[in-house]
Amino acid sequence: MTPRATASEISAIITKLIETSLSDQQNWPSFINSRGLTEIGIQNNPSLSIGMKNIPYEEIYLTLLADNAFHIKMLDGALLQMCYRFAGDSIHSHRLCMFPAPDLDSFDNQPDLYLQDELYGDIVGRNIVHFPIRFDFCIDEALHVDVKHPKSHLTLGQYPNCRIPLACPLTPARFISFILRNFYHTAFYSTGLETIDCSQSFQETITSNEKLIAHILA
Repeated sequence: MTPRATASEISAIITKLIETSLSDQQNWPSFINSRGLTEIGIQNNPSLSIGMKNIPYEEIYLTLLADNAFHIKMLDGALLQMCYRFAGDSIHSHRLCMFPAPDLDSFDNQPDLYLQDELYGDIVGRNIVHFPIRFDFCIDEALHVDVKHPKSHLTLGQYPNCRIPLACPLTPARFISFILRNFYHTAFYSTGLETIDCSQSFQETITSNEKLIAHILA
């Protein structure tokens, strides 16, 4: 996928989530060219660095929310980011994140309102533990360590050494499909979101050794 196609896919996803009433707030992708690199970020280019800091998660979430550092704020407060960097038409890196709300105040105050609506059944169960999810990719060979630090990997819960290998970088459509299918399952199928086109892909980057351990085909 080219930079333009990637940015267009992010915009199409945002539009689709607005149409299905799953997006509570949104910021459109930014598109910046500089010295041969193309950055696809978030409207008004807020800082995203706090998402990687070793500080309480609630502080991370509230700062991202206050700074509008997200493409999509879901109905349950989860913040979704889809940021890419390209060198020419080749993908250089990406960071695709979901930062769930640390608590659901509205659910705590009006639980019956949510429990009666099947669209919320996947996100408001009393036994559910919400945790951040991040898909990282970087083509830089200096950062790649076979198995220990795959070029494309999934990190769960902000664990610094959690790097589950992925076969390739994720397109925006494959990222959002993963999030919706697994964490908004009922809404995903009841609103027609399963029709999102995930046929586009990036080139495989996983190594033979990384294929020997648990990994995601993507």
